[in-house]
Amino acid sequence: MRVKDVLGRFGEDTAARHLSRCGMEILDRNWRCAAGEIDIVARDGSCLVFCEVKTRSGDRYGTPAQAVVPAKAARIRRVALVWLRDHEHALMPLRFDVVEVYRTRNNPPRVEHLRGAF
Repeated sequence: MRVKDVLGRFGEDTAARHLSRCGMEILDRNWRCAAGEIDIVARDGSCLVFCEVKTRSGDRYGTPAQAVVPAKAARIRRVALVWLRDHEHALMPLRFDVVEVYRTRNNPPRVEHLRGAF
């Protein structure tokens, strides 16, 4: 497995644990369709949340959330519509979050949850 893939899996696992500890119910992880992938789908009370997880080991190239450019956000929205079509949560309010995970060698991971990021 490539280092990038290992870091990404670590970030998604860390983000899922964080969201669960915050009281969110994880409904789906790494859901894929022809249009793309949603990292995490969760329920936060009465709100359905589509989460993009970005993991970095440093900030040399900016914050993880800065990697969610407008084209990436638009793609996530399109994939969310497909997810909604295939599931029965269409009448819930929607939110799109970014979960940033910072991993450094000698420290526990730091998680930043940006609610309603796009």
